[in-house]
Amino acid sequence: MSDSVSTMASPPKRIFLTGGSGYVGRNLIRHFVGKGSTVVALARSPASAAAVQALGATSFSGDIFAAGLIDGMAGCDALIHAAADIDHGRGSAEQQRTNVDGTRHVFEAARRSGVGRALIISTESVLLDGSPLIDADETRPFPRRPVGAYSRSKGEAERLALSQAAPGFAAMAVRPRFVWGRDDTTALPQLVAAVTSGKFAWISGGHYPTSATHVVNLGVGVELALTRGRAGEVYFITDGQPVEFRTFVTGLLASQGISAPDKSMPRGVVRTVATIGDILGRLSDGRIKAPVSRQEFATSAVPVTLDIGKARRELGYAPTMTTAEGLAELADWSAIGAARAF
Repeated sequence: MSDSVSTMASPPKRIFLTGGSGYVGRNLIRHFVGKGSTVVALARSPASAAAVQALGATSFSGDIFAAGLIDGMAGCDALIHAAADIDHGRGSAEQQRTNVDGTRHVFEAARRSGVGRALIISTESVLLDGSPLIDADETRPFPRRPVGAYSRSKGEAERLALSQAAPGFAAMAVRPRFVWGRDDTTALPQLVAAVTSGKFAWISGGHYPTSATHVVNLGVGVELALTRGRAGEVYFITDGQPVEFRTFVTGLLASQGISAPDKSMPRGVVRTVATIGDILGRLSDGRIKAPVSRQEFATSAVPVTLDIGKARRELGYAPTMTTAEGLAELADWSAIGAARAF
């Protein structure tokens, strides 16, 4: 698609944000409020409203299907759509509705309200089929058979969002991988719970590469995409060079004062368990649930590395938070949280 919309010289002055009380959303509020932008965050509940207001955003009551979204977007020059159902299980009609129909409603409201630039927070998972993904760039086609419902619904959502690109409405997508860092309420708590419950095991020792995206680097990438990105385009955003999965996860756990276990399982065994589990889940209408799904396997049990050359060339993107700095910050953040608990 061609770039039919001029870029911005500075961060958007007024941004409408969905998913503002979620992990990524909270950190996007921090980033853009710190840049002087006004952030209007969609809030589904009083608790969500309080959370985004505490970070400096203005809350707008409703959900992604609210008829009044256009009113909330009035006067905004940019949209960031971060709301999504990220369940990595067998999927559901509600996940499909949230990720696909919700994206359609949000982007249509943005076009009608006069928002000039709109960005969806997508994911590298749209490319996963269960096989390794090595040095993938944005030209890699979507798989014929996505590995799971999350990959499928997010792929549909991304394509739908980009299809809205038109003169006066620059729609684009950013794809991070393994978002991590301060205030993590997604991947890190799950890792900690798995280790402390004795359910954690490395897949083939964990000795394979992965790309990851610190939440600070994601904020930088989103800002650059909104200011310099081309309509209809997709950009991978990561921390730069891949890291070994085992080394990285060991560092994450250490930041929480937890030692990583040594238990390991062969990749082939886990793949078989996940495949059979998905089949039994479908046949039993979800009553049978395997310890790991194919979606989870594809996300964390095989090499997944991304090429960010396009973001470097077109956006001028460069990671600002190193892995070592991010782990140190995460340890400090956790220590502060533990102190507050007493």
